[in-house]
Order: sequence, then structure tokens, then C-alpha cells
Amino acid sequence: MKHALQASFQRLSRGTVMATKNTEEAVQQQVDAMRAEVFEIGLFDPNSSRQMLPRVWDRNTLLRSTSWLRLKNGRGRNIYIRPSGEHRLSLIDDIGWRAVGRLKEEGFEPAVIVETSPGNFQVWLNHGVVLSKDLSTIAARLLARRFLGDPASADWRHYGRLAGFTNRKEKYRKENGLYPFVLLHEASGRTYKRASEFLCQVKEILSQARQKEMSCRQSIRVAQPLSPVKTIEDFRHRSIYGGDQTRVDLAYALYALAHGVSENDARNALASRDLTHKGDSKRQQEYIDRTIKKARDRIEDNWKS
Repeated sequence: MKHALQASFQRLSRGTVMATKNTEEAVQQQVDAMRAEVFEIGLFDPNSSRQMLPRVWDRNTLLRSTSWLRLKNGRGRNIYIRPSGEHRLSLIDDIGWRAVGRLKEEGFEPAVIVETSPGNFQVWLNHGVVLSKDLSTIAARLLARRFLGDPASADWRHYGRLAGFTNRKEKYRKENGLYPFVLLHEASGRTYKRASEFLCQVKEILSQARQKEMSCRQSIRVAQPLSPVKTIEDFRHRSIYGGDQTRVDLAYALYALAHGVSENDARNALASRDLTHKGDSKRQQEYIDRTIKKARDRIEDNWKS
């Protein structure tokens, strides 16, 4: 097994996709292998007053914008990519070459393999079908756990690095002042062999979670038949939150989901206040998504414990 993993890494190291560090070629091959119609590009600089510059582009616009991205990268911004909307991919972040070898040996061949810094990899797996947000999140978590990826990156819409640009993290700066390139090693775009089997497992886990949630809601209704469900306004008027509407939103989301309020109704309640300070409508929706996800995750964690 050890020799097989070493051989896999040797093949990985000899990949020709980024042999010339051609940015245009790397971007095109990674984008084509990710098999999405529209992408979200994130230009991140932790030292800037506006840390993240988001863009939503189709494939052709992205390819035409490579020179602009290279300019921004040279000025300190890291370049990230993810499919826009629901998609067929899962990202496994921060793994070593041994984990890449295991993925291949166990039938989870990546559609894209990116070396984000020397010896550190991100991979995208193609499930072959577009997954819902819930299925995609569960799939990402299971894959991260199985192959020792970063659990903080295991959700349905996490950014990965776009190959062909430099990794601008200060800890990777070389003695000559230059930064390492993000290298594209493989970009087959293919669905992994065990996709059908794995997705059956993912769907079963989601089904069990929903049944447990339904049972919990029913027990709450039985235990509190005469207790009216609080509204978000009840939370907004409570002095305990000191006027911090972000805390109010999370507290309400936790309460609402635990008391049988539908996720759609909870989202509408969160959207009932002025969220323009969060940004445009897309940014506002992302804020609501994050709040609902935090609430759902905490409730699930309580069930597990």
C-alpha cells in the first residue's frame, strides 16, 4: 500500500497541466473540469478595508478576465472559485499527498487536484448529479471526515483556490520575496467510481436526520400544546441582546427551528428587518443562509450529544 501511494504521488508530481505555470491554460482547464455554467470568484486580501471582492461570471467572462485577476493577485489578493448555486461538486481542503493517493485507491478519484501551497492540496469530487444544499453539505462533511480534510471547509458552497495564481499568504513567501503558484495537477472532470454508492449513504443520513427532526418537533408540539410560538419581534424587544440584531437573528432561528417553525418561515422572519447594511440582495441572502445554517448545526449537535 505504501508503494502504491508513493507511486500515486510521483504521478501527481509529474503532472503536466501546470508545467509551464501558464495561468490562462490552468484557469481554463480547472474551469472546464468543474463543469459549472456560472462561477463565483472571490478576490481576498486580509489587509484591505474591503477584504473580499466577489464576482459572478459565466465561463467565457471568467476566461476573458484572467489578466485582470492576475493584476489583482499581483497586488496582494488571493483568487478563489466555487460554482454558483447548487452544483455537483464537493471540495476537500487541506490534505496531503497521502490523502490524495487514498482517494484514488478507494474509488473517490478527484475531478480536480490543486496544490495550494507546497505539499498541501485541495480536491474537487464530481458526484455526477447536482445535489441539494443539504445533501451537498452532508457529502462534504463525510468526505472531510473520511479523508482528513479541514472540517471548517466542509459545506455546500466553500471557496477553493483557482490555479495559475500565487498563494499570497505571508507564511508561504519565499526568501526571494516571491510567493508560490497554486498548481493544477489534474483536471479530468470525471465522476468518481463510487459516486452512486456514496450518494446512497448521504441520502440515508439526510433521511434519518429529517425523521429525527420531525420527531423532535412533534414531541415539542405535544409537550407544549397551549404555548404560543414566539415571533421574531418578541426577540427584538428583549433587552438581553443589547440591540445586537445579529444575536437576535441567531437566537430566533435557534428557537424557531427547534419549535417546529418551517425553515422558509424562519428565513422570511429574518428578512423582515432592513438588511441593506449587509450589502446587495445576494449578500443579504448569504447572511440569512449562514444564520439558518448555524442554527441548524447547533440543533443537530445537541441531538448528537
